[in-house]
Amino acid sequence: MELLYGPIRNYAWGSRSGIATLQGRPIPTAEPEAELWLGAHPGAPAAVDRDGARVSLVDLLIAEPGHWLGEQVVDRFGTRLPFLLKVLAAEAPLSLQAHPDPEQALAGHAADAALPAAQRNYVDPHHKPELLVALSPMEALCGFRDPAVSAEALAAFGVPELEPVLAALRTGPAGLSEAVRLLLTWPAPERGRMVAAVASAPVDGPDAELARELAAAYPGDPGVLVALLLNRVRIEPGEAIWMPAGNLHAYLRGMGVEIMAASDNVLRGGLTPKRVDVDELLRVLRFEVLHDPVVGATTVAPGVACWPVPVDDFALHRVRVDADLPEVTLPLAGPRVVLCCSGRLAVDDGTGRVVLGPGQAAVGPAAAGDLHVSGTGEAYVGSCGPVR
Repeated sequence: MELLYGPIRNYAWGSRSGIATLQGRPIPTAEPEAELWLGAHPGAPAAVDRDGARVSLVDLLIAEPGHWLGEQVVDRFGTRLPFLLKVLAAEAPLSLQAHPDPEQALAGHAADAALPAAQRNYVDPHHKPELLVALSPMEALCGFRDPAVSAEALAAFGVPELEPVLAALRTGPAGLSEAVRLLLTWPAPERGRMVAAVASAPVDGPDAELARELAAAYPGDPGVLVALLLNRVRIEPGEAIWMPAGNLHAYLRGMGVEIMAASDNVLRGGLTPKRVDVDELLRVLRFEVLHDPVVGATTVAPGVACWPVPVDDFALHRVRVDADLPEVTLPLAGPRVVLCCSGRLAVDDGTGRVVLGPGQAAVGPAAAGDLHVSGTGEAYVGSCGPVR
């Protein structure tokens, strides 16, 4: 193992305290800090020390793919790290978004190749499923709720212009696509008035509270109303949200560890000043009710938990060691990234031993052996899933 230095992304919705507090830096920070990236994504690769200089993990993978990735990973994913581990810290709502499945990403990337960069939906040929585990209480919007519930919630605002949307929702899941299309294609002046009317309606309850919060952050944005079609969930530390392809979602606030397939393919559905391609979003979305988006941890060994997902791009394990269990061994094949979230931990996979404090990370190659974690504290370990 060796120390891994990840860049911080300064998006406007980020926190001025979350990541800095984790790493023991002064707060508030000068800029919002939204994400700490721990991987080899070309958009913001992490780095390791080499002869007194920082070297991009991307360059190391290209130079020594067999050592870092292993034959199986190279055969399946090429000379790239197929997963990206992040720390995410949100103080404001993110954009509503969804991601394509592998076939959609491959076809979309090929079709977009001739377009100007600003008009492309697919910047790479990869899918982007995501798993987020809460480090603090987190609130999010995730997947469509029962459209009958959404229709009742929207009707309570008493806005006549919403009647066509209510009619679509009352037909059941089959009407979700039409409801979303109507909301996202409403002419701008009327849309702004409709959003304002909903946000100012004398209605109490969680839906009214959400509408007011989102409208304050994104005045006139149709995503304010689309958000009311989704499940609003709160997860506690250790609980997770699994976001497969076609799942419309957004984080509202909180801090968590996120692992995803290493892709930048995002189709937005509102709550953003960025481009929204309604036709492509509607083609990618899965218009089905997601009854329970929350995933609990599964204990796989003393001190080790995971959140199984049906993809082979990544796996995520949580390791906890203390005075009663001072060392844990985690069998791994392939590259791995370890993030310490609390305490002081020694990590060793046979290629080197590294001591980590909170907010520090280490990376190990496929050529390494089992991962040994000792000390006192908690770590999250990102790796490739079982290659099928």
